[in-house]
Amino acid sequence: MLKVKDIMTTDIFTLKETDNLALARSVMNMARIRHIPIVNEEMHFIGLLTHRDILAATVSKLADVDSSTQEELDLGIPVLEIMNTSVRTISGNDSLRDAAALLLEHKFGCLPVVEGEKLVGIITEADFLNLTISLLDALSDDA
Repeated sequence: MLKVKDIMTTDIFTLKETDNLALARSVMNMARIRHIPIVNEEMHFIGLLTHRDILAATVSKLADVDSSTQEELDLGIPVLEIMNTSVRTISGNDSLRDAAALLLEHKFGCLPVVEGEKLVGIITEADFLNLTISLLDALSDDA
């Protein structure tokens, strides 16, 4: 049986709770990701920042705020103020089926993978899509 650790992403971008919104926005844009786990100095998972959280903290374009003003505002907003701390996590030894069911049932985009309190990876919808493509390729090779 496949486990979360078999397909999870372990090379992950993280931030500290004292980092600011400008850095979070930059990391998400450069890495083309939608979820950033927030960790402490010991890599203990303490929260999650999502693209949706960033959008909610952004001044509406209707307010006629230019990009430099938005960046200035973002520099003053610590991740701590907008991150979600009540986040469902999963273990690397949990089954992929359980992880998929959690993502689907709760409409989560990701599950941080935690062993003890330490963040060891993240499993996202994209990881499941990559698995699906691999499985479909294997099926077409057999045909």
